[in-house]
Amino acid sequence: MAYWLCITNEDNWEVIKQKNIWGVQEKHRNTIAKVKPGDKCLIYVMSTKKDDEVIPPRIMAVYEVASEVFKDSSRIFKPPARNRNETFPLRIKLKPIKIFEKPIDFKSLIPKLKFIANKKKWTGHIQGKAMREIPEEDYRLIVGR
Repeated sequence: MAYWLCITNEDNWEVIKQKNIWGVQEKHRNTIAKVKPGDKCLIYVMSTKKDDEVIPPRIMAVYEVASEVFKDSSRIFKPPARNRNETFPLRIKLKPIKIFEKPIDFKSLIPKLKFIANKKKWTGHIQGKAMREIPEEDYRLIVGR
């Protein structure tokens, strides 16, 4: 079993929650190809600006992968501003394990997470990725809170 950090925004978190589905761009084909049914996914929502308030990055939920990767280009996810035609066509079905009532603040976890080698420039471990594998001990640290 593998553990994944799935990186998304506020809008697409709503889609994940409603439809129990995760999708990535074609350029992330090699990463999502490693995902197998039974793997666990932590949903990480990037920092969001709402009105004048900045909401820090947070972990929203834990899901179990419930399907093999499949292709579906239906427009359910909100595309990024720089690529309005993006559909995130490489997808997996998800089964919710736990949606946190109070999201887990990600920044407070950074000093303890093994997959983040550079604690000062931690965003480099996440930026530009749709998802990344994390060690089981990091997964347990996050969900065990």
